[in-house]
Amino acid sequence: MTDKKMVLVSGANGHLGNNLVRLLIEKGIPVRASVRNIKSKECFKDLNCEVVQADITDKASFKRALQHVDTFFAVGAAFKLWAKNPKEEIYDVNMLGTRNTIEAAAEAGVKRIVYVSSIAALDYTNLPTKESNGYNSDRRDMYYNSKNDGEKLAFDLAREFGIELVSVMPGAMIGGEAFLPLNVSYNVLKLILNKQIPMDTKITLNWVDVKDVAEGCYLAAQKGRSGERYILANEKCLTITDTTKLAQKLYPELKIKVPGTVPKFILYAIAGFMELSSKISGKPPLLTTKEIAMFSGLQQDFDISKSRNELEFNPKDSQQAVREALAYLMEHRELI
Repeated sequence: MTDKKMVLVSGANGHLGNNLVRLLIEKGIPVRASVRNIKSKECFKDLNCEVVQADITDKASFKRALQHVDTFFAVGAAFKLWAKNPKEEIYDVNMLGTRNTIEAAAEAGVKRIVYVSSIAALDYTNLPTKESNGYNSDRRDMYYNSKNDGEKLAFDLAREFGIELVSVMPGAMIGGEAFLPLNVSYNVLKLILNKQIPMDTKITLNWVDVKDVAEGCYLAAQKGRSGERYILANEKCLTITDTTKLAQKLYPELKIKVPGTVPKFILYAIAGFMELSSKISGKPPLLTTKEIAMFSGLQQDFDISKSRNELEFNPKDSQQAVREALAYLMEHRELI
């Protein structure tokens, strides 16, 4: 990727997409930003980039968007852990999106793709988790399934079409520029500041600054080896409860309470009630039984030496990322 060649960032009004667009513009790279809804342009205010409409479920729209593009940052995806019909709304959308966008890239003559996968596509059996561990064998979550199967499909299609493709796997992205609705990860910090996490779920998150992930995507385009996967996260995770303690220490005036510990069967009961309420309201539950089963006690610690050595990826540590993200939310009170 050279500074003279046009790049496309899909999902450019999302949290990572928009911060990546900003980084690329700063580096003097001509950027085309694609969004599903062309009216969603508030986050491009004062940004020197071309904004086009493209939907990952519509291959023709991406073939148009990818004309004269050298490098494609495939960021756009359905990023949610809950839906009324998760297979249809999450898995099918992401699998179709992967096929459509890579086929469109091949037909448009794109040279290189940075495919944004997720730490969801990693095997957590042996800690710290690294890329060579393989794929996640836990098939209980449709978003996780879509990231595992989507990444495999991306590599298969890239080989078939002779396109260079590098996969990056971000952790829980926070910080940077943010717009409503907040992404899943940032929303956890919002819940903490709003004192809406009353109990200790023992769920951990691997916090990483979105600006560091954007830099990692750029570095992957420059230095990543085709056919390889790179973790863009931190070495150590933090529990949501430890994250809450950090917020409590930083903002004593908010009187945030540390979540209380309850037996797991009570967590399941509360989550079950929340799921039932969501079926009626149509709004995502704060907690699901699947999340407790899959994530309570799961350590999301990573060996990021491959990204450090090959990409020169050097993220700020998770506690610093949390401090800066909380400060951003406190400064932008309209977001919380």
